[in-house]
Amino acid sequence: MAHKRGIVYVITGDGKGKTTAALGLALRAIGHGQKVYFAQFMKGREYGEVKAAREFIPSLVIAQFGRDEFVKKGDADPIDIRLAQKGWHVVRQAIDTGQYDLVVLDEINVAVDFGLIPLEWVLDLIKSKPEGLDLVLTGRNAPPEVIALADTVSEVKEIKHHFRQGIKGRAGMEF
Repeated sequence: MAHKRGIVYVITGDGKGKTTAALGLALRAIGHGQKVYFAQFMKGREYGEVKAAREFIPSLVIAQFGRDEFVKKGDADPIDIRLAQKGWHVVRQAIDTGQYDLVVLDEINVAVDFGLIPLEWVLDLIKSKPEGLDLVLTGRNAPPEVIALADTVSEVKEIKHHFRQGIKGRAGMEF
């Protein structure tokens, strides 16, 4: 197998589908025999992807580092900061094992924007990641510095959302 250069992907924007897109990349990687570590920051609910990975997809490790509560920007609860930073260290350890081909940091852009994770940590990871590791960073408000270092950046833009029509989120679609 030829040596590959890992790609840094950023999926950002105000629209629905950033995590879903990252899960699609994870599924594609798994289809080619790769192992994926999917870290969800600021999330603690047992989403459908967590259940599916646990039951059906052993090559997809999903770890959550958050509570099933909203974090208030500018006034984060200390527990949210501790959970996010604990998650950061767990992710770094997972990367250091060398056993993963793709690592997803889901909602990491929001964790940085809300002050849970220092921007410098993310920039250092991008600059020092193993050469062959693919890295995906999701979440709204991707910092310009992250965008500058990324190889591929996609923006998911909201055109219309059913929440605005009073339709609630559904299992299997939003969670």
